[in-house]
Amino acid sequence: MHQILLTGGSGFLGRHLITSLVYQNKYDIKLLGRNVSVFSSDKPLFISPINSIGNYSLALKNVETIIHCAALVHIINVDSMHSLNDFREVNTKGTLNLARQAVEAGVKRFIFISSVKVNGENTHRGQAFTNIDKACPEDPYGISKADAESELKQLSEETGLEVVIIRPPLVYGEGVKANFAALLNLVTKKIPLPFGLINENRRSLVSVYNLVDLIEKCIHHPNAANQTFLVSDDHDLSTTEMVKLMAKVQGVKPWILPVPVWTLKLLGNITGKSDVISRLTDSLQIDITHTKVTLDWTPPFSVEEGFAKCVQTPRNKKTS
Repeated sequence: MHQILLTGGSGFLGRHLITSLVYQNKYDIKLLGRNVSVFSSDKPLFISPINSIGNYSLALKNVETIIHCAALVHIINVDSMHSLNDFREVNTKGTLNLARQAVEAGVKRFIFISSVKVNGENTHRGQAFTNIDKACPEDPYGISKADAESELKQLSEETGLEVVIIRPPLVYGEGVKANFAALLNLVTKKIPLPFGLINENRRSLVSVYNLVDLIEKCIHHPNAANQTFLVSDDHDLSTTEMVKLMAKVQGVKPWILPVPVWTLKLLGNITGKSDVISRLTDSLQIDITHTKVTLDWTPPFSVEEGFAKCVQTPRNKKTS
């Protein structure tokens, strides 16, 4: 049975990956993480943080593929909590430490979950990011991921380790937190939302279900080796469309006010929340043509299906 080592199994993406991989019953899965108490899996667990000095030799024994999800993550509005060195220690040096030990252990493929932040923070409409664009990260998280990608590619050239890089945008699904969950909750409260005129921007998102499907595709596909893949639902939305779809899947009527975009940006500057407003008003589009053609892959779930899964409860699932 194909043996996989998964890092970051306690995170949002990692939990969904564990559920999917275990369900298929064709992989022997081992988990590498920091804290045993966060796991609800009976799979072999190795306790160790991802950093520049960790020893992962026991976890790597007989492993054929690594899916590396663990990372020090970018958290909006609290960037000052971590320095660039902090991000690099985990996301760059830690990743390379794990990859080098993987080579020594005979691991064949290393799937690295990076971020579209390697490409940049926003796009002009009609000029989507592609897999061959020059890296242009703007924050410590994106820089640390870009550095890791570069180091992994060099290691691959030197050793023959098959490196697969996946750059997702915002990932959502059941159990999602942060801004996406906050917006979902606001929509249900039936309070006025000033997003009615944010209809010219376009944002690429990816449901965790589509991302998991792509990762699983990359475990075995021969064309995935040494490639960089961008991923999305392949259906970009304006903020207005996003809010309306959130309302639709929750069975509520949205109360959206036609506030001019310039007013929102002015308010953002006054309150020091310009970065939050930019994420609502600017575009971030991803071209996944290379991913679809190289892997003969299309996202199996529509964006509406993905949104609907966000609001499903365990009770809903049992009765559906």
